[in-house]
Amino acid sequence: MDLKIKNYLQANKLDEAFQLIVSEYHQKIYWQVRRMVFIHEDADDVTQNVFIKVYQNLGTFKNESKISTWIFRITYNETINYIKKNAKEKNLSLEDYSSSIAKDLMADEYYSGDEINYKLQNAIACLPEKQRLVFAMKYYDELKYEQISDILGTSVGALKASYHHAVAKIKEFLEKND
Repeated sequence: MDLKIKNYLQANKLDEAFQLIVSEYHQKIYWQVRRMVFIHEDADDVTQNVFIKVYQNLGTFKNESKISTWIFRITYNETINYIKKNAKEKNLSLEDYSSSIAKDLMADEYYSGDEINYKLQNAIACLPEKQRLVFAMKYYDELKYEQISDILGTSVGALKASYHHAVAKIKEFLEKND
């Protein structure tokens, strides 16, 4: 799919490329965002912002990376900006903001997880931002460390350490709250 998108971009058929991007990446982007912001409406808003940014910047894509890496980088930036903005508005740290949102997850009419999933989401919400991102990308999105490195601009070694620490903290949280 990336090749077809790149062919459209090279032919300067931006609308066609964008339509393919939306059809290929909408669900992936939504779930990447949802795992960070937790609430459906917030995930929809951020996802929409991601696709606006993708559309606005599609003509500047330089083919120096995979299109998916470029899109996930935009997604990461938009998600972090959204979280920081909302945390600042509520005068909370990023971790406190995420924890408070995760605790309200059961009230989200679109949340369909069970009690175990709810506990996992709360454990993930307690992680520092970088560990939460690395965990979500590795565990849920099943991205390789090299791709996460391209998206986050961090070394593979640092990512492996972040993932290891995240898993240990999640395990500790779940054992304490069992």
